[in-house]
Amino acid sequence: MKETIVIKCGGSVLSELSPSFFESLQLYAQKKKIIIVHGGGPEIGQMLTKLCVPTEFVDGLRKTTKDVLEVAEMILAGKVNKQLVGILQQYGLPAVGVSGVDAHLLEAAAIDFHTLGYVGEVKNVNCAFLEMLLRDGYIPVIAPLGADESGQTYNINADTVAGAVAKALNAQQLLFVTDVPGILQDGVVVEQTTVDDIERMIAAGVITGGMIPKVKAAVAALSEKLGEVMIVSGKTPFYTNGKLYGTSIRKEVGVY
Repeated sequence: MKETIVIKCGGSVLSELSPSFFESLQLYAQKKKIIIVHGGGPEIGQMLTKLCVPTEFVDGLRKTTKDVLEVAEMILAGKVNKQLVGILQQYGLPAVGVSGVDAHLLEAAAIDFHTLGYVGEVKNVNCAFLEMLLRDGYIPVIAPLGADESGQTYNINADTVAGAVAKALNAQQLLFVTDVPGILQDGVVVEQTTVDDIERMIAAGVITGGMIPKVKAAVAALSEKLGEVMIVSGKTPFYTNGKLYGTSIRKEVGVY
């Protein structure tokens, strides 16, 4: 039986995904059941600017007012999701686009409404819905939106969604696709690292900016079932000759 793999494609790299990335994905899909979670921050930012909607970031998360949420829904569940699904299908990959609102896929709640507005955290994942799609041979492509019991929609960090989905499904692996080939130290890819090393690299300023939420989401997703999270590039092949290329993050050395 094929293992389940969750792949998160960051918004900053979506427009730069190379043919070699999709070719790697074709090879990987022959061996694994794949779920894709995507972001869309840059596209949301561009549209907010175009529509003159004010926006700000708090601790790396976009404060989401009702106006910002409307744009986020339009970009994430509409433009970005359907563009990615279309490209996947061009490569013969049977993708189906959904948002976390569909079929109560992602049950959400506000993180801190006063500070962040309609920014949510994942409270529950509808695993049965995803398993049905996987069983029928589809690749679910998830837009990072969720809803609470009253139907209120929330904007959710895509890294957080990917980690939550991987954990809920007991996925064997989680890949974060970025615009860099992995965690870099002095310009060189760190091929393997651990939770303790991650904390040290953040404190030392080796890991900075947008990489911090990625590695934190990676660490949070690690469990007894999910022993490894990898950060890979969307600009170059990430899987060739049966090997993944990037930074492998594990709880401790030698544990998988």
